[in-house]
Amino acid sequence: MIEAAVNGYLVALSLILAIGAQNAFVLRQGLRREHVAAVVAVCALSDAVLIAAGVAGFGTLSARLPWFGAAMRWLGVGFLVVYGALRFRAALQGGEALRPAAAGAAPLGKVLATCLVLTWANPHVYLDTVVLVGSISAQHAPHEWIFGAAAAGASLSFFTALGFGARLLAPVFARPVAWVWLEVGVGLVMWAIAAGLALGG
Repeated sequence: MIEAAVNGYLVALSLILAIGAQNAFVLRQGLRREHVAAVVAVCALSDAVLIAAGVAGFGTLSARLPWFGAAMRWLGVGFLVVYGALRFRAALQGGEALRPAAAGAAPLGKVLATCLVLTWANPHVYLDTVVLVGSISAQHAPHEWIFGAAAAGASLSFFTALGFGARLLAPVFARPVAWVWLEVGVGLVMWAIAAGLALGG
């Protein structure tokens, strides 16, 4: 049970850490101190819903199709290897500095609408949460829901830290080298999880 919780937290955290439009938006809102709590809540709740769908749907499908679990495990391994490689490539390209816009404050409705689009219109979020987290959770049966709960907890803690801790991170992530080290770290975690899945299956 503890192993499932730890792995769930680390898997979700490694996926969320990858630099993307959603994280950049949350960080930007945090730097501006603008509707931070609402943005964090939308991101965390969206992830929780998607993770729950992945855990529930994957378990049901695996019961009906015995070969599906193994197939998805190896798809997960392949995805993690490629995703890790992309993170290393991003690091070699020099990372990226985040420069929030200096415009005036936006209304809450507009901010939340933007956040929802960045979350739900991103095809990678379904691959990450529903397919990948769902497939890995099945490897921790009968504690797959512990895995899922820990993954949702990772999402909540990450977005909370990113949104409310953005002011502390601003000087650091103004430098491209900080993004380089973040990308390298995410790539290493991705490959470590891929190795664990491949050797543990």
